[in-house]
Amino acid sequence: MTRKYTIKDIAKIAGVSKGTVDRVLHKRGKVSQKALERVNAVLNEIDYKPNLLARSLKNTKEFHICVVLPNYKEDAFWLPSYKGILEAIHEFASFGVRIEAFFFKPNNIESFINVNQKVLELSPNAVLLTPLFYKETVKIVNNYSASNIIVSKFNNQLEIENTKNFVGQDLFQSGRIAASLMRIITPENCNIAIIHIDEDYNNSIHMQEKEKGFRTYFSELKNTNYRLSTFSSKNTDLQNTLNDILKSSKNLTGIFVTTSKTYMVAEIIKEKNIKIIGYDLLDQNIEYLKKNLISFLIHQNPKKQVFLGLTYLVEHLLFNKEIPSKSLIPIDIINAENLELYLQ
Repeated sequence: MTRKYTIKDIAKIAGVSKGTVDRVLHKRGKVSQKALERVNAVLNEIDYKPNLLARSLKNTKEFHICVVLPNYKEDAFWLPSYKGILEAIHEFASFGVRIEAFFFKPNNIESFINVNQKVLELSPNAVLLTPLFYKETVKIVNNYSASNIIVSKFNNQLEIENTKNFVGQDLFQSGRIAASLMRIITPENCNIAIIHIDEDYNNSIHMQEKEKGFRTYFSELKNTNYRLSTFSSKNTDLQNTLNDILKSSKNLTGIFVTTSKTYMVAEIIKEKNIKIIGYDLLDQNIEYLKKNLISFLIHQNPKKQVFLGLTYLVEHLLFNKEIPSKSLIPIDIINAENLELYLQ
């Protein structure tokens, strides 16, 4: 069996005091270069691994992490994210980590800015951020960085400097997957609509990436003539938008919805024989999936995204563990046949 070395053992082998070994292990206090080299030589030789859990429990410092996300009471997509926060609070409470959630109004840039300003004034150790608005997020992240606040992102993969980590899906790839599914369930050379609901498209990279992936897939097909059209609509005007689409596209056989509001489209065109692919396991989406009025849903697993993002931050603060720059989670394809497996 591998021997477990104590600080006393290491000190004896290195020919230094236990206090010197402690200062080297915890990187605090002054240590001579000669003593440092002796201790490190012993640590390398015995492959010393400290008990990280014990170290964290001795840590008297409290760490503060803030999570900034849309209000789940106004957009049900974010409810699993909030549940992920609650799970993380329970998981890490005994480690001296305080996790707080801060909510902004969905699709409201001013609310997004104000909530982040409030968090900035609290000076937390780290922030897990939902970067829905590209231009505003860049400035906000720079403000956090200037205050030495660690920033990680989830859900929306923006390439922004001064952030530690992104947890979520490859949105471009999810768009390609949606396109490959659409090709299977629609006839060749048909009309397909791409619909963005309740988002500022020009400032929403996540929707742009999904559409880009969807279009790229069809553009690479040989000897086909699929006709793709893009539409943006507020949910309050969706009925009129869909009526206009149906009038202008008489051969419309497929609709790709880039947000979790897929059920709104299904409700309006449920009498039509049009295939619908969208996102997320909202209760309303599940209802239409069971009735086969939605053909496929792509599950983004927001609960897992948040919990994993918080875990990386906690382990970094407690154990100085390296945070990966990107953590992509699987793209799950759900239909009426495998739905129950995801609801258990």
